[in-house]
Amino acid sequence: MPIRQFQAQHMHAPREFKPIVNQPICVEIGAGKGKHALLFSGQNPEHSLVAVERTREKFLAMQKQHQIEGQTNLSTIHADALPWVVHALHPQQVQQFFILYPNPEPHNPAQRWLNMPFFEFLLSRLEVNGRITLASNIPEYIDEAEQQLKEVWHLPFEKQIIAKDSARTHFEIKYLERDELCQQLIITKPENYNTRFDDFQPLLGQSMIVDQSKNQTSLENVDVK
Repeated sequence: MPIRQFQAQHMHAPREFKPIVNQPICVEIGAGKGKHALLFSGQNPEHSLVAVERTREKFLAMQKQHQIEGQTNLSTIHADALPWVVHALHPQQVQQFFILYPNPEPHNPAQRWLNMPFFEFLLSRLEVNGRITLASNIPEYIDEAEQQLKEVWHLPFEKQIIAKDSARTHFEIKYLERDELCQQLIITKPENYNTRFDDFQPLLGQSMIVDQSKNQTSLENVDVK
């Protein structure tokens, strides 16, 4: 499947956007109610994790449990992941992305992660030898992603079967209890891997305005409240 170029400059900042410090972090996209985020941050105190969730109900559940457990190395963000990544993350800032059991988009294959132009931008935020963990209970989803890694993105990866006793997310527990095959791809960004966004700096809550008459690009503050 051919991939067009992602138009990062058109991404408006999420509401109530707040920049983050430019330091190494891990990021979970679609964190749900936060089961994996809380487990990971508790088991890996040396790593800082940002857990991003778009659905308000799930985000509030994650936020509530985080307040109870109190991991200081976990930050929870209520936002759509695409604009948040464009506005918040610096090039090569992320040590690891987690995308666990994303919506398989059965009626819109172009919206699957490795079919999206945004995936190139995501790779630009990943450090050298950084990893992306993509998990799914749908064999066809994993097979297609594997094919895209080989034919489009040219990235090394390891395909793994997830253990029956794994319990990282509520979805994972449910699928494994139903004896469904759960798999993951561990994708690595090698040295000298280049994207068209390697020098693209985060928008930090600003809007990039293109002046067609002068063919110039400028930054303009936007109201994100």
